[in-house]
Amino acid sequence: MKPRILLASIVFAVGGLLATPAAASSPAQATAGERLWFGAAWYPEQWPEADWEKDLALMEAAGVSVVRIGEFAWSSLEPSEGNYDLNWMSRAIRAAERHHISVVIGTPTDTPPAWLTQKYPKVLRVDSDGKRAAHGGRRQFSISSPLYRQFCRDIVERLARRFGHDPDVVGWQIDNEYTESSYDGAARQMFAHWLREHYRDLGALNRVWTTTYWSQTYTDWSQVPLTANPGNPGLMLDTKRFISDTWRSYQENQRSILRGLIAPGQFVTTDVGGLGWSDNWDHYEIAKDLDLVSWNPYVGQGHLDFYRHAAISDYVRGWKRQNYWVMETQPGFVNWAPVNTALDRGEVRAMAWESVGHGADAVLFWQWRSALNGQEQYHGTLVGPDGNPEPLYEEFSSIGHEFAKASSVLSGTTPASDVAIITTYDSRWAIDFQPHSVLYDQLKVLLDYYRPLYDITHAVDIVDATAPLDRYKIVFAPQLNVIPEALAQHLADYVRHGGHLILGPRSGMKDQFNRLNVQRQPGPLASVLGGRVEQYYALDDTLNVSGAYGKGTASIWGEDLRPATPQTAVLLRYGENRTWLSGRAAAIGRDFGKGKIVYLGTLLDPDLMRNFVRAELASAQVAPWFAELPQDVEAMRRSGENKDVFVFINHGPASQTINLPQPMRDILHDRDGVRTVVLASQDVALLEMPHAH
Repeated sequence: MKPRILLASIVFAVGGLLATPAAASSPAQATAGERLWFGAAWYPEQWPEADWEKDLALMEAAGVSVVRIGEFAWSSLEPSEGNYDLNWMSRAIRAAERHHISVVIGTPTDTPPAWLTQKYPKVLRVDSDGKRAAHGGRRQFSISSPLYRQFCRDIVERLARRFGHDPDVVGWQIDNEYTESSYDGAARQMFAHWLREHYRDLGALNRVWTTTYWSQTYTDWSQVPLTANPGNPGLMLDTKRFISDTWRSYQENQRSILRGLIAPGQFVTTDVGGLGWSDNWDHYEIAKDLDLVSWNPYVGQGHLDFYRHAAISDYVRGWKRQNYWVMETQPGFVNWAPVNTALDRGEVRAMAWESVGHGADAVLFWQWRSALNGQEQYHGTLVGPDGNPEPLYEEFSSIGHEFAKASSVLSGTTPASDVAIITTYDSRWAIDFQPHSVLYDQLKVLLDYYRPLYDITHAVDIVDATAPLDRYKIVFAPQLNVIPEALAQHLADYVRHGGHLILGPRSGMKDQFNRLNVQRQPGPLASVLGGRVEQYYALDDTLNVSGAYGKGTASIWGEDLRPATPQTAVLLRYGENRTWLSGRAAAIGRDFGKGKIVYLGTLLDPDLMRNFVRAELASAQVAPWFAELPQDVEAMRRSGENKDVFVFINHGPASQTINLPQPMRDILHDRDGVRTVVLASQDVALLEMPHAH
């Protein structure tokens, strides 16, 4: 079990600041799946009110249905301590209402005003080296500060009382892109309390962290360091868990106020940055208390990698195993990449529709119009500083009108799959701490599994390893490094009852304390596998491999697998070479109960990986719902009670033709009985197939 501190509510004492929130009460679902939303981030406080009408008229003409406001506006909402001005926000909401545009309010706590940080400097964040942040940027606050949390509660309560039952406010976003932790005195006290609550006995902590190594043994809780620097693996893993719990309690400090005051139909979320893949905290934990999750996909430099965006979108959907919102995405280009290239014509539209295909019920762009000054002057926008449309506005408008056509059709639909990839943040953190090879990139490893899976099945769920797995015919665990006994039992039960489990390299090396498992890999699953890893190796060259899946090469990581039972078969073997892996097994597997388990102990070249995935899908009797498509054509399905809705996108440079298995309705072109779809480069098709009665 992960360490978690169960306290009922947040109070301003060290222990209470770490309270793990209770389950969200009556989570709102009114905007999750009932329609398709389209919009942008709008900052009315940055512009004269005389400009609002022009902005909103252009939004309405483009099909905008929702804007996010307020997230950086604390100094406009509370110009000085205790002096509030919420009237401008009220006028902005009413102005949006006149143009049939709803509002998401962002709580402004990501950017505390200068009066606050000047008068109360202890609210400022302290980095791991003891340097205190200064005013002038954002996220300069300490998430651990009791005083800062009190200021947050106050401003959020005032907003909730004013707008919590406004019919044009559909939801609330807490803060913005949780990122930096703090290592100030309050945080260090909280960490000591967190450890004491979990371990109870300092001897237990010393034992599971093996603190006798390098004479790290602690005799007082206050001696345990809170740091971002490398150190004892047990300490590092618990530090990440503590940071996750601290962010969750910081979030609950605002969520509890909102949920106590706002209407049930208004949702509560937060927007996740880091391109969705960051592991600065556990996204599954943060998502538990939210009504829906939202994230901010950007491309940055270069162009859309549709496999990467598809995979991270599926990953985000898996945080709550339900549809999500895109709260920000880039309007053409950004300002923070090494080279801020613009997406080509059609790529913005393709990216928006790809999000929808993977479960987005809203796509909002960042931002509508740039402030005349500030750190993000060069970031892409939809209108210029003069308030007139940028070249991208036309494409933006086409997306808005297409979303309006598609909204009722997509209502009540969500992606579904027979196939899952499972992950845990404990495993990600453990490998990040000790990668053993600079070439071992966890996202690349995940994508190496995802690409062939997605090409063949067109639908992949990515979920936490502890999630219910019964619905899946096959589950891939590319790099499940940390496997505690409880998780091993969960996975063994899945296989025993008929599931098909594929373990990737580095599986089961660690237990829940980030200790080496006393069993060789895959640790507590070795008895299920009927074999184990004798040794692991970081590779500096490619090795030949061959076996049941054909011939190819392996690179970066290699494990020597040994069957322990006659029922365990060698499925791939390394060729003769001068390494310790010469002639050894690279993959083994066996039937177990009603199911099957396979361990692949290396990273394969793309062709052999495709063969491996195809063979295991066939073994698990996974039948793709659509034939393989032309290269660079993506097919997505969202299913509802009485229909399937398909999104097709041609990401390639040439026109492509898709032959449909049965007649469908073309939603964007209002045509029935369509059997063939021709897609130009970057083109999109939306097709509905009602279920037969």
